Amino acid sequence: MPKTAVLAHVTGRVQGVWFRAWTKAEADERTLSGWVRNEADGSVTALISGPEAEVAGMVAALHDGPPAARVSDVTTEPCEPPGKPGFRILR
Repeated sequence: MPKTAVLAHVTGRVQGVWFRAWTKAEADERTLSGWVRNEADGSVTALISGPEAEVAGMVAALHDGPPAARVSDVTTEPCEPPGKPGFRILR
């Protein structure tokens, strides 16, 4: 199964709504690797790596986010996969 990695940038009301914890739970459920972090401008960035179909499903889920989130936009770009397995929340 081909693997891929993307860097996703999510804008809208995505901080203070459990977006990072939700992203980790969704990524863990899909057995994806990478990380998620808050940005100073109020957005969230996530590196998502794994089987193409699972990464695509995760990116699609980011468009909705957790119930309290209001996602305005999700942009992605290809990137190098993370150096280690598992999905982490960065501070």
